[in-house]
Parts: sequence; C-alpha cells; structure tokens
Amino acid sequence: MSGQSQAGFTPTGTIATAADRRRVVFATVVGTTVEWYDFFIYATAVGLVFGQLFFEPLGANSAIIAFATVGVSFLFRPLGAFLAGHFGDKLGRKTVLMWTLILMGAATALIGILPTYDAIGITAPILLVLLRIIQGISAGGEWGGAVLMAVEHAPRTKRGIFGASPQIGVPLGLLLASGVMALMTAIAPGDQFAIWGWRIPFLLSVVLILVGYYVRRKVEESPVFTELAERKEKATMPIVQLFRKHLLLVIIAAFVFAGNNAVGYMTTGGYIQGYATNPEGPIGLDRGAVLWAVAGSAVTWLLTTLLAGWISDRIGRRTTYIIGWAMQLVGVFTLFPLVNTGEIGLLFAGLAILTIGLGFTYGPQAALYAELFPASIRFSGVSISYAIGAIAGGAFAPTIATAIVQATGSTQAVTWYLAGMTVLGLIATLLLRDRSGIPLGPDHEEEQSVSPIYGVARA
Repeated sequence: MSGQSQAGFTPTGTIATAADRRRVVFATVVGTTVEWYDFFIYATAVGLVFGQLFFEPLGANSAIIAFATVGVSFLFRPLGAFLAGHFGDKLGRKTVLMWTLILMGAATALIGILPTYDAIGITAPILLVLLRIIQGISAGGEWGGAVLMAVEHAPRTKRGIFGASPQIGVPLGLLLASGVMALMTAIAPGDQFAIWGWRIPFLLSVVLILVGYYVRRKVEESPVFTELAERKEKATMPIVQLFRKHLLLVIIAAFVFAGNNAVGYMTTGGYIQGYATNPEGPIGLDRGAVLWAVAGSAVTWLLTTLLAGWISDRIGRRTTYIIGWAMQLVGVFTLFPLVNTGEIGLLFAGLAILTIGLGFTYGPQAALYAELFPASIRFSGVSISYAIGAIAGGAFAPTIATAIVQATGSTQAVTWYLAGMTVLGLIATLLLRDRSGIPLGPDHEEEQSVSPIYGVARA
C-alpha cells in the first residue's frame, strides 16, 4: 500500500496512530510559527523604526530602501529552496527542518543586538541586510519541509486540513510578532521604543527557537521519504530532474502563490503598519492600536486558513482556490477605502475582510503543491515553486506600494496592482487540474508524473 490510507497505514506498512499525527501537526505548527515570527518582526520593525535607525542618511528614500531590505531576503529564498530541496529529497524532511529553524533563530537574535547607523555608520545597514539574507535562505527551506511532513503523514481524505497546519504558522507568526511589538510600544513608549524597545522581540527568538527545536526532535521522518530511502529510490539530482521535466509546472505553481503573497505582504511585509502610523502621512494612527488591529486580523486569517483546508478536502483544492480568489478580490477593493478613513475600527475591518480571501487562497496550498509533484522530487518541487512565487509576489510588494503612493499621492494604483496579482493567481489556478487525493507514495510515480496542466499530456 502506497501513500497513507484512511485507515492510517504508512507506506512502509506501519500504522500511523492518531497520537503520531497529532505530534506531527503540533510540531509543524510550532516550528512554522517560530520561523514566521522571526521573519515578520523584521518586516514590522521596518515599517515602524528601521528607516530612521539604519537608513536615515538616505533622507526621503529611507522608507523605500528599508522596505526593499524586506524584499532582498526573497531573492535568496530560491537558494534556500534549492539547498533544502536537494538535501530534503536526499537526507530527509526532518533534518532540513532542524537546520532551517536554527539558522532563522540565530539571524533574528543577532539583529536584536545590532548597533544602529549612529553607532557604527554604514556597517550597520550592511550587517542588517546580511542577516536578513540569512533569514531569507532559512525561510526558503522551511516551508517545503514543513508542509510535506504534514501532508505526507495525513490520511488521503484529510490532506487539506493537515496541510493547513503549517500554513497557520504564518498568521500565528504575524499574531505573535504584532502582539509582542504592540506590547513593547506600551512598555517602551515614544523614543524608548526606537532606543531599545524594538530589540526585545528579536531577542525573544532565542527562547522560541529552543522550544521549536525540542518539539521537532520528537517527530518521525515523513513516511514517503522513509519508503524512498528503504527502496534506495531517492533521486540523485532532484533539482536537475525537476527543471528538465517539470519547469512549466513550477512556473504555474509559483504564480498561484504569487497572487496570494503579494496581497498578504501588505500586512506581513509591514506596509499597512508603516502607512497607517506615519506621522507625516494622511492617517497618523497610534502605533500600538494599529499593531493590535493587525494582530486581530491575523486571527481571522488563521481561522479562514483552517476552514479552507477543511473545505478543500470536500470540494477539491481547485474549487476552493477559485472561491478564494473571488473573495480576495473583494478584500483588495475594500482595503484602502476602509484604512484611509483613519478610524482604527474600520482599518481592522478592512484587514479582516482581506484575510478571508487570503485564508482561502492559502489554506489549500500545502495539499495542492504536494499533489502536483512526484514523490522523488517533491521537496524540490514544492520548495522552489514556493520560493519563486514569493519573489514574484510579496518580495517587493511593500516597496512597490510605497513607491506608488509617493509618486501618485494616492493608494488607488496600489489597489489595482493587488487586483492584478489576484487575477494572475486565478489564471494560474485555472490552468491546473484538481489532483485531490492522488496517491503520494513512490509506488505511484507513474501516475504522479502525468502532467496536472491542462493541455499537457505528460511532464
């Protein structure tokens, strides 16, 4: 028997108990939450203080350059994805996940003790960018391993909800990052936040990484990889095979994610936080209030992500995505009209509406991606598609939005940019067949190699 059956058997014939699966779900949620907390506190700090602390000599362009450092890390996600994909398909999902967690935590903690421009001059932003690059490499390798651990342990009929478990690490990480930052604005108000308050959330990463590392050590390796290893069927050069046989699929899958990611990075990339709290901008809301509103919207994102994963097990990944794109488009067109009222309650409403669509275009992603690629190159396929999608989508979305508003004095063009990315994601989704429930084990590589792209017979 290949793949995991509904009865709970792994490919190697051992029984995957409910306790085993709970342990996997818990470990993927904790691990990805810690990773994305680390990633998002940087983006939040960029929106609040990094422009003045590290890039102030650049004057009017300091905000754009600061947001660009958020995007720079995305350029290195493919490197992390290449490395993680190669070693994940050769050495295992678990080994890679341990290293990505350590790498991210170390970089985040070092940012917390980094001197500012006033202390060491140009060395400060250089070191900041280098540490952000390390975060990008780690993030590029994290996602593929986490989703495959969840999906490859799941029963065939529950891959959507199991795959949503690492996905909720994103809104949980945003909730945690925004909550801790909001708390620090109260503990260290005014100038104290810029002097030392922003550092505490970065230093807290050390504790979170220790917790995540402990939890992940307790998880068994993915059953699909275990069977590949026992059969000695691991791909020798998985990335070469991926690009030789599945390049078009990688590109289409990347655009599916790009449509979600560009819109999501309005908050996860720190743009709304910076736009709404800028004292020289049109709104000038209280920093703490905005952070709490973002934290609240992370809860709605979390709930809709789980709901979408569950629904995708019933109506299919493709149909769930199509519904999600329609809802995301509604959220895009209501976001800035509500934010621009300057009312904190309406700002929260705009973010909450947006996150409904974001959840429905994010919850099914893990299962969708896992079902697209053959077992022997699956880690490489999902990781690299995700990394390319992140560059095309969220990498420079906050930078683009900042530049648009500076050039036009209005957020209207930003709305159309986000709408265009949403439509692009919809088109990519329509190009793919639904493969919900396809066997994931190595016995079914022949079936998995049939192209999921409409109009293409084989990879």
